[in-house]
This record gives sequence, structure tokens and C-alpha cells, in this order.
Amino acid sequence: MAYRIALLGGSYDPVHHGHVALGEYFAALLQVDQLRVIPTGLPWQKATLKASSQQRADMLGLAFAGRPFSVAVDLQEIARGAQGLPTYTIDTLRQIRAELGPQASISFLMGADQLQRFDTWHEWQSLFGYAHFCVAARPGYDMATAGLPPAVAEAFSSRLGTPQQIRNTPHGLTYLAQDFAVDISATQIRAALQRGEKADSLIPPLVLDYIEQHHLYKS
Repeated sequence: MAYRIALLGGSYDPVHHGHVALGEYFAALLQVDQLRVIPTGLPWQKATLKASSQQRADMLGLAFAGRPFSVAVDLQEIARGAQGLPTYTIDTLRQIRAELGPQASISFLMGADQLQRFDTWHEWQSLFGYAHFCVAARPGYDMATAGLPPAVAEAFSSRLGTPQQIRNTPHGLTYLAQDFAVDISATQIRAALQRGEKADSLIPPLVLDYIEQHHLYKS
């Protein structure tokens, strides 16, 4: 049986319940051997991050502690950012594929909102040569009517596979989970914290403690 890994990337500024729920959902669905959480280094499509790279990595470790499956925080994008290099998903996937070999099942997890700009990702059409792409969407979400760039809608629709197919093949398939609805944004959380609100319904308790101890997102 091939090794199975799911990758969950993001800025995690800060990590919240939505991230954890997304990771847990696909870890169970795909029966992965490991969930690898990858904080961005220099995200070329996002503004300046508020928390430091170390703080974001620390918060990820706290958020995913004690899960019933293996979780690792992968710092390769932070390492590239420290060298002044931008964060491109294609580089991350190439490195992980080289590490795990050609037979491993690698699945990249993402929210449906990311599909709107997927054609702006660096070498986006090459990404399917390294991983599967699993998308979490609200009930009733339809790629044909979601206003996606036509090339993205075609690429994802033509590659749709089952969880079993994804578990047992290395890359190249897509999956749309239409029973996953978590509406939380890091921007919303930072604004709440800046107003002095606890936001404990949005953030794992250990992460909230860390934020308070380090006086993050206060201004």
C-alpha cells in the first residue's frame, strides 16, 4: 500500500478552527499516514503577515496537538522565505515528491475560495503532476456555476475522482467535498482580537493562550 499524505498550506496568521477542521476531515476521508501543515514563508499574493514565522509555526503545533493521526509542521516555505525567496506551491510539491518518491499518494487540501485565483498560481497546470487537489466547499457548490476561470473549472471537473482512487494513486485527481462548511477568516479573527474580543469560538484554546501571552494582533 502506498504512503498517503495530505498537505495543508496557508499563512496561519493565526491558525483557527476552520484549518483544524479541514485537516481532520480530509485526514479521515483519505486515511492518510500523515497530515503535513505548511506555513507560508513569503506569500507572494498576500500582504505582510502580522505574526512572525516562528510564532505561526508555534501556533500550528499547539492547534494540531493531540490529534488521532500523525501531524507534522513543515517549515520548508519559511526556510525559503528566510532566504528572500517567494513561496510557490509548485516548489513545495516538487520537494515533497522528491522526498516521498513516485508512488506516494500526495493530496493538497484547499478551500473552494482558492479556486477563484488558482490560474494565477505559479505553473498551476503543472501542479497535477505532483499531487491530487481536494477542495472543501459549501453544500450545493457547483464548479460549473461558481464563476471559476474556465480553464480552472475544466481542469478540476475533468479530473474528479473518488476518495478510494485518490488514496491509491500518486497524483493528478481532484475531489470536491460539498458537505464541509466552515466560514472563518483570519482577517475576521485579527479584527476581533484588536477590538479586545476573546474569539475563543474561532481559535483553539491553546492558540488563544499563546496569542495572549505574546500580545499578538493587538494593533
